[in-house]
Amino acid sequence: MSHSNGFRFTPDTISRKLAHQVFRPYQGADKDRLRRAAVLVPLLQIEQDWHLLYIRRTETVQNHRGQVAFPGGAAEAEDSSVEATALRETHEEIGLPSGCVRVFGHLNEFKTNSNYLLTPVVGCIPWPYPFVLSKDEVSHLFTIPLAWLADPSHREERPFMTGAGTQEKVIFYQVYNSELLWGITGYITVLLLKILGME
Repeated sequence: MSHSNGFRFTPDTISRKLAHQVFRPYQGADKDRLRRAAVLVPLLQIEQDWHLLYIRRTETVQNHRGQVAFPGGAAEAEDSSVEATALRETHEEIGLPSGCVRVFGHLNEFKTNSNYLLTPVVGCIPWPYPFVLSKDEVSHLFTIPLAWLADPSHREERPFMTGAGTQEKVIFYQVYNSELLWGITGYITVLLLKILGME
């Protein structure tokens, strides 16, 4: 079944769309106290249709247990950039070497509820690929078509009580093949869709 609905992008088109966005650094007074982190937002093509790749975290990780996420994590001293962080963490978590990723650019950085300064890095990855998952961190991975994600009837904003005791509106997608996409990962997904003009 095709989910393309007329959304046809070349890798160069996606790269240009990301390059044309205005990057707005986080301006909070606590910026210098936040630990930097990055995730890779991995785009891939299946039968000419673009998909996003997600991972499900294990129940044993320290943060976001059992949740759908993008591969990524906290920056280390040896990382030269947010892109380096995202690519290193992706290699550690799903066994994809940095040389296999075409980086298109990144989205605006933002503060997470767990006090990280997070930058989503967007890139294209090969598919299919013999991924090797970190058993401690990743239970499995899966893809969702961009066109399905762009359908506004597949998501809604709901009130959600954070760990800090504040209530926020959070994006929740409908369950897709038994997977629940919500929270920061859903927010990043919608940010990308808006930049690609799919909103």
